[in-house]
Amino acid sequence: MASRLVPLPVVALLAGCRGPLSTLEPMGPAASEIAQLWWAMLIGSALITLLVMGLVWRGFSRRGAEGPSEGFWTRWMGLGFTLTILVLVVGAGIRTGERMQPHPSADVVRVEAIARQWEWRFHQPGADGELIETRARLYIPAGRPVDVVIRSEDVIHAFWVPQLAGKMDAVPGRENVLRLQADAPGIYQGRSAEFSGVGFAGMVFEVVAWEGQPPAFMDKDPDEGTTE
Repeated sequence: MASRLVPLPVVALLAGCRGPLSTLEPMGPAASEIAQLWWAMLIGSALITLLVMGLVWRGFSRRGAEGPSEGFWTRWMGLGFTLTILVLVVGAGIRTGERMQPHPSADVVRVEAIARQWEWRFHQPGADGELIETRARLYIPAGRPVDVVIRSEDVIHAFWVPQLAGKMDAVPGRENVLRLQADAPGIYQGRSAEFSGVGFAGMVFEVVAWEGQPPAFMDKDPDEGTTE
């Protein structure tokens, strides 16, 4: 019975790495950068953990006096090895943050995301170039960078599409800009990642990445809350 239960934690961990809200299934450049940084942090922490476990084993082993001196373990491994990993991980984090900044681009599409308790409204160019407002669904062209201007009408919320980019707060009285891009057409799930009251759990939305011609917004189901 015990042997059958051993794989359960492994299965649970693997199951948490997949799905429409998984940051480890990136579908855009920014999300890919975040996933790579996550793996780098995991590998670095695993190496430091192995070092600590090795030192614990050495401390309790009868052969603890054999092998390298204490100075080797404290200076070269305890300090040198650990600091090297931390510097590499911090450097990777700074590099990732810089690459994810919304630098000027001639090909960028600009849209707006307005948060309020407890829904998201989006402004984006329509099929004829006019400004279209939609609720709970944002339309973007696949394969092109999109700058999302994020605002809030009441309290702090957070715009998050795990497969396309990182999180960005929606702060009252301030505009924050998040760049995202979808590599392929599809529907990507989004959430508000900031607790904002009792209706927080239902503050969800979708990002629809289209290819070719923009979709006919006004032909959609009126239950989706699309307005001019």
